[in-house]
Amino acid sequence: MNQETTFIYNYSAKENKEVQEIRSKYLPREESKLEELKRLDYAVQNSGMIESLCAGIGGALIFGFGLCLAMQVIGNGMVSIVFGVLLGITGMVGMIAAYPVYRKMVQKAKAEYAPRILQLTDELMMKN
Repeated sequence: MNQETTFIYNYSAKENKEVQEIRSKYLPREESKLEELKRLDYAVQNSGMIESLCAGIGGALIFGFGLCLAMQVIGNGMVSIVFGVLLGITGMVGMIAAYPVYRKMVQKAKAEYAPRILQLTDELMMKN
């Protein structure tokens, strides 16, 4: 009766940690309540940023083009000056409208996300 039983065990904490990190990338991730609260707050605060930037930058470009026409860098004559002043005023309106656009979008997002944010804050405060 010749019976050989062998057991080979290789363990490396560094390799195990690396394997766990790779594995965690592919597992479905569950979002904690605090992470969800942070994500919703970020969404509210940055909701109108793109729209307001577009309004402000577009207004600044129109204003600059109008300024070029009014100073006769582009164009020539009285029509160019009048058209440039009108474009400059239009550009100013666009730049001035950027902040109210941002505030309106943030208010809209606050109204949309407020119930869930308040629910999460209540749950997290009761937990602590």
